[in-house]
Amino acid sequence: MGDTCCYPFSMGRIKRLIEEQLPGIYVYSVMVGDSVEEDERAGFIGNVNDQLKEVYDKINSDSKLLGGFNAIGFSQGGQFLRGYVEHYNNPPVQNLISVGGQHQGVFGFPACDPETFEFCETLRELLDLAYVPGIQNVSVQAQYWQDPTKQELYTNASIFLADINNQKEEKNQVYKQNLQSLKTFVLVLFENDTVVIPRESEWFGYYTPGQDIELQTLQQSQLYQEDWLGLKSMDEKGQLAFLSTEGDHLDFSDDWFIENIIPYLE
Repeated sequence: MGDTCCYPFSMGRIKRLIEEQLPGIYVYSVMVGDSVEEDERAGFIGNVNDQLKEVYDKINSDSKLLGGFNAIGFSQGGQFLRGYVEHYNNPPVQNLISVGGQHQGVFGFPACDPETFEFCETLRELLDLAYVPGIQNVSVQAQYWQDPTKQELYTNASIFLADINNQKEEKNQVYKQNLQSLKTFVLVLFENDTVVIPRESEWFGYYTPGQDIELQTLQQSQLYQEDWLGLKSMDEKGQLAFLSTEGDHLDFSDDWFIENIIPYLE
């Protein structure tokens, strides 16, 4: 959100860092659209499912990726790459690394803590507009807005997050099978994140359904206990890696990245 595939100070920096640490590696930074401007706009506007199809087509047009690859997504790119795995996974992803991804969505605004500012709590309670089809279909952030106090509305209206989380009544077994095919699913949480509310979403934690104060872990959730996505089975087999680092959203040092993330890209 607000970034692109190719800015030299952000994703360009990460690309260079990986190439420096793993000489000879091929790094492909996927662009949505046909220009940097279109890619940046796609972080805010568009149908995420259509964007995933575009990513699938671009990956399949690159002969260097056809044998499979490791994938790393930052912020909302984390859940979007998981969407690629669940929907397509062809070519297959081996290790999937989500750095600050909002896998249970968000219910709040960046730097607007509802526990500190009453206005922030009031504002998020009013955002049923996220589920209006005309907004849900074009606002990227609306497609992973999960109101824990209105679960039925969210589940029925969500065209992306409720789908890839298998929260709808009919469970998609292909999503589960594809996710379980990963060697490792790495989830990175930022301990002082003020952008993702709640930050626990980065580890699949979220508000306990029906209210927006108490939190539950992934392991306490119905998604895990009934194994809608296969995460319980993966956890038991050691396929999930939960990493954390101090700092705000996407605030990490090169040294931390080299020590914790590079091993999954080798």
